[in-house]
Amino acid sequence: MQERIHEALRRNAVDEALALAQGWVAQAPDEAAAQRALAAALARAGDPGAALVALDQAILLAPEEAGLHYERAALLLRDRDPAGARVALGESLGLDPNHLPSYLAQAQIALAQGDLDEAERLIRTAARIDADDARLIALEAMLALRRGDAERALALASSASTQLRDDPSLLSVMAFAYLAKRHWAFAEQAFRRVAALLPDARALQPMLAQLAASQGRADEAADLVAPLVEDDATATPALRRIAGLYALQAGRGDEALRLLRRALATAPDRAVLQGLMHLWRERDDRDDARATLESALTIHRETGDLWAVRLALETPGTAESEQVLEQWLAAMPGDPAALEAAMLTRDRAGDLDGAVAFARQLLDVQPANIVAGQLFAESLLAHDPDAALERARVAVAAQASEDDRLAMRGWYGRLLDRTGRHEEAVAHWLALHAGAAGVRLQRPVLADAPAGPWPALAVPAPGSARPLLVWGPPGSGVERILDTLAAAGGPVRRDRYSAQAPVDPLASPQTAHVLRAGAGDPAALVGQWRAQLPARGIADGNIVDWLTWWDNALLLALRPHLPEGLLLAAVRDPRDMLLDWLARGAPVPLVLDTAAAAADWLAQQLEQLADLHEHDLYPHVLLRLDGVIDAPQALAQVIGQALRVQLPPPPPAPRNLAPGRWRAYAGVLAAPFARLAPVAARLGYPDV
Repeated sequence: MQERIHEALRRNAVDEALALAQGWVAQAPDEAAAQRALAAALARAGDPGAALVALDQAILLAPEEAGLHYERAALLLRDRDPAGARVALGESLGLDPNHLPSYLAQAQIALAQGDLDEAERLIRTAARIDADDARLIALEAMLALRRGDAERALALASSASTQLRDDPSLLSVMAFAYLAKRHWAFAEQAFRRVAALLPDARALQPMLAQLAASQGRADEAADLVAPLVEDDATATPALRRIAGLYALQAGRGDEALRLLRRALATAPDRAVLQGLMHLWRERDDRDDARATLESALTIHRETGDLWAVRLALETPGTAESEQVLEQWLAAMPGDPAALEAAMLTRDRAGDLDGAVAFARQLLDVQPANIVAGQLFAESLLAHDPDAALERARVAVAAQASEDDRLAMRGWYGRLLDRTGRHEEAVAHWLALHAGAAGVRLQRPVLADAPAGPWPALAVPAPGSARPLLVWGPPGSGVERILDTLAAAGGPVRRDRYSAQAPVDPLASPQTAHVLRAGAGDPAALVGQWRAQLPARGIADGNIVDWLTWWDNALLLALRPHLPEGLLLAAVRDPRDMLLDWLARGAPVPLVLDTAAAAADWLAQQLEQLADLHEHDLYPHVLLRLDGVIDAPQALAQVIGQALRVQLPPPPPAPRNLAPGRWRAYAGVLAAPFARLAPVAARLGYPDV
């Protein structure tokens, strides 16, 4: 219907478009698209006031649709000069080529219909008549806004506002420009001025509520939309939805539950379901959850998210869970989410044949499904490794996104390992690293060891903080130490691995070379590190700081000026570390060009760590993670014993290659392993 209306408008058959739009609204009064089409037809018919009424209703039906608000601003431009608009629409531009209002009205219509190129053409033509006309500049601002150029829109609107003071359309443009720049407070101020200038500003209340919520004022947001949902004339499902979500954010549980229940009955979506699940968990009210969801499912039998949440209420493996799953499959037999749920349920129950059957069905309707592709391929490993690898290659090729394809190629490498294709596995892993070399960091070069003795280790001041510096080379599993300490609620900071990394001396390996050359002040280095702690949310100096690199040259500063620190260093058998780095990468994305070069660099890193350990150069704990890295309870015990604290187990994580797996690669990686053998012996690992 929408396309028929737009096609009629393109033919200038305004009466036909208006009749179609009115008929659509009569049939579907609660459909935002119908009200939007009616607004476009009314605007084209020269009645911007009636168009605004229809568009306001569309906004109430879809308050989060930004395009509706843009169209409203364009209509306000029309509504400011309805007489001129009617004249413009009654005359042909060909009869009066210098009639500016005609061009402006046509440009406004083009903007309202989303035809930005046509609007730009008309604006350019109008500028030849009067480039300084404030109404024209306002239209240019609207066009810039629609094209995503908030800076230009704001500049143009500000320029036009000197002549068009307190103009609702211009203020709307400014408000949206501020919104695009995420200047919430300025946007809110502009929208409030628009609301004060209009006789009926109800359609702006959802936008004001959104801005209040964006500034952490959820209570106010809920209050702003409350009158709209309490009035039957304006209470739409979409408004109940956002009102319920604002009430949830504001901690008004009863109000949120009431509104979200009603929203669920008419238009279920994930945000509503997540909000309701939160409220039901908070109240421990599984009975109400079941009853509400069952009621919604009688209306929305083919809504997969509803079924998924309903299934989540039951304990996996129970008769109740199986019954819900069967009902879901019956209601939506080809639904990928239903098939995936059935596949995973069978897999958890140990029913491999059943899981594979559902995996095959799922791959028929969704060939790129990662879980199904992996499960199907791995099911073939035991009796037909070649078929398993072929199926895995199909699964990799099915991925549309480069990120998914890369992850699946990593999985394929692990399959090569599991099938004993060691030479192929190493070649595959090296190819993966080579493909990513352009976005990898160079391996840092260690500073030379000091020529003279180390500075004396100072005595920590009584009652001083005990910062933990955590580091581990690639393949060490150091990230599991952080997982464990974070699970215990420790002041773990992983920000050095994020876009918000602190700018302090420990950010760059070059600091070690500066210290070694005597060009830096060791006390100032530690002082700068301490000065950054408050900005990282650390008020008392007690931090678990995950470092991206380590160099013993840092001890030139840490021994005299941070004696209270403790280095937690993660290690495993160096050959397992190299193999894991090849197979899985590392938290710090370093270049890995050849296995030999990687082994040489890794040996240097571990040799300096062995020096630190053997000569006790700094307070430290060498955490050997072999055998415990994939056992959360044992891992927590090892770390807890080292720190003399009780720690809970960390959450599970993807498994590493098994300890000692390097021996299977002793032939393929003989030379790199030979380079690592001496430091492995120093760290206490056997040669065979």
